[in-house]
Amino acid sequence: MSDKPSVLFVCVHNAGRSQMAAAWLEHLAGDRIEVRSAGSAPAGSVNPAAVEAMREVGIDMSAATPKILTVDSVRASDVCITMGCGDACPVFPGKRYLDWKLDDPAGQGVEAVRPIRDEIKKLVEGLIEEIAPEATK
Repeated sequence: MSDKPSVLFVCVHNAGRSQMAAAWLEHLAGDRIEVRSAGSAPAGSVNPAAVEAMREVGIDMSAATPKILTVDSVRASDVCITMGCGDACPVFPGKRYLDWKLDDPAGQGVEAVRPIRDEIKKLVEGLIEEIAPEATK
């Protein structure tokens, strides 16, 4: 069992918002926070516009793959952050649940994804300050 906090990001397709959030958290907190992402109905691949938008800020998500949301992934996480997946996330007592209201980048070009990427960064920075302030680089 790890002492470090763990976060699960969930969106419907696990192809845009949750992947960008996971990438930001890994980039900003390093290995001090355990990071997972999943989708209630995962897409076949990560949104290319999200990959490009993250590449622009020096983060490579090209190897990321959408994963299915499982009960075990929720159970193993301290904080579960949903992004537009409604009630698809199982709820366990003692877990912390947040819902981030973010535009869906699906079908959008990189120009439309940039502000979503930047908003996710701000939310992730706030999350780090809250759950693991010593994790900030």
